[in-house]
Order: sequence, then structure tokens, then C-alpha cells
Amino acid sequence: MSVLPIYLGAALAEITGCFAFWAWLRLGRSILWLVPGMASLALFAWLLTLSPADAAGRAFAAYGGIYILASLLWLWAAEGVRPDRWDLAGTLVCLLGAALILFGPRPA
Repeated sequence: MSVLPIYLGAALAEITGCFAFWAWLRLGRSILWLVPGMASLALFAWLLTLSPADAAGRAFAAYGGIYILASLLWLWAAEGVRPDRWDLAGTLVCLLGAALILFGPRPA
């Protein structure tokens, strides 16, 4: 499986799980929101284990760029706030950094 679908799925699962906590604590929703939220966070953790990175820390660091992109897409789609040019520029920098971390040559 390619790394991009893994990281995109992980990002969606993490944002969904975290939003469940946000909805409960900040929006006054039922505590029952935490049940699917916790399941979503468990799915997120499992998906990250599928990364082809050779070390957990490297997988988490590379995933960070995808999470930033997904967070700004969530901002736009779920919260109705359009990312500005600084959001987009920062995301591009983070994605380039994530690509360097994940795909950079490593000594044997």
C-alpha cells in the first residue's frame, strides 16, 4: 500500500477523533461523542503503524506534513474558514519537509 493513502486515512481518523473531544468539551455535545472519537483515534494509531518508514519517530514526523494539510482542509470544509495564502505557503513547506524526512536517502 502506498504511503499517501495511509497518511491521509490516519489524518482523517485523527482529526475526527480529536473533533469528537472538541465537540464534547467545547461545543457541549454528549459524552457519547467520545465513543466513536476514541475508536477513530485507535484507527489513527493503527494506520500509522502501516507506514513504510524504518522508525516510528520518522513515520510520525513525515505524517506531520499530511496532518497539517488535512487540518486546513478540515478548517475549510467543516468550519467554513477558507485557508489564506500563509496557511497554504506553510502547508507547502511542511509537505516538502515531510517528503524529505520520508524519502531522503539513508546510509545503509
